[in-house]
Amino acid sequence: MSNRQQTSAFALIGDRYHNSDYIRTGLSKTLGEGTGLSVNFSDDIHQLNAETLAHHALLIVFRDGMIWPDGYGQGAPYPGYDPNTHGTLSDPPAPELEQRAVQWITPAQGQAVRTFVEEGGAALFYHNSTYITACEDFSHVQGSTTEGHPPVRPYKVEITNRDHPITRDVGDFIVTDEQHYMRYNKDPADVLAISVNEDGHTFGELGTRCEAAWAYQYGKGRVCYLAPGHTIPALWNPEYAKMQQNAVRWLLRQT
Repeated sequence: MSNRQQTSAFALIGDRYHNSDYIRTGLSKTLGEGTGLSVNFSDDIHQLNAETLAHHALLIVFRDGMIWPDGYGQGAPYPGYDPNTHGTLSDPPAPELEQRAVQWITPAQGQAVRTFVEEGGAALFYHNSTYITACEDFSHVQGSTTEGHPPVRPYKVEITNRDHPITRDVGDFIVTDEQHYMRYNKDPADVLAISVNEDGHTFGELGTRCEAAWAYQYGKGRVCYLAPGHTIPALWNPEYAKMQQNAVRWLLRQT
């Protein structure tokens, strides 16, 4: 544990639906410029392991749990491609494989995350990390599993615990974003904020609101989850930027 750089983070980012570039751009400003945190970004899932974590004080996870080994299917949209204008995608045709998503996380990776935090490391989970569902150890640290989300729409983030260092001086704010719904599995007292659709739009039977931020001690370490993050404007909302920066300082015990 002594070889960790105390102001460095390893960030596992990017998936089919969340481009690595906007996440890197968003967090580099909010966390890098905002707190002085040195962040090593990677979209290589194999880099999430005990060896990588041993050299960092903070783990950031901002990606979902899916990879697509056989591609996205012939009918998937591709930037700049209009089948009515451009015709075939490939001649001779590329093999037409069934699109299928598989969970990438392994038991060893989940155990590495759990051990890292239990022994004093910190973890900041964003947005779609609730979709990493195939490993009990990972989910136990992260604190929830996904229930899904509606299309992008405006919603309010309402601070419910204003006494925590993460929410200090943070006001309620509104973003146009994916309102993520999840099954929260930890102490309700650790919830910091909820998402609220003030227009009354629901998500199935789950209603108009859900937990949107929480933080807790985990063994000798600390954990925080923050739900907004599908767009750069959401990440750069001034109140949310303040909340993210507070989270980093609390996770690294700088406050």
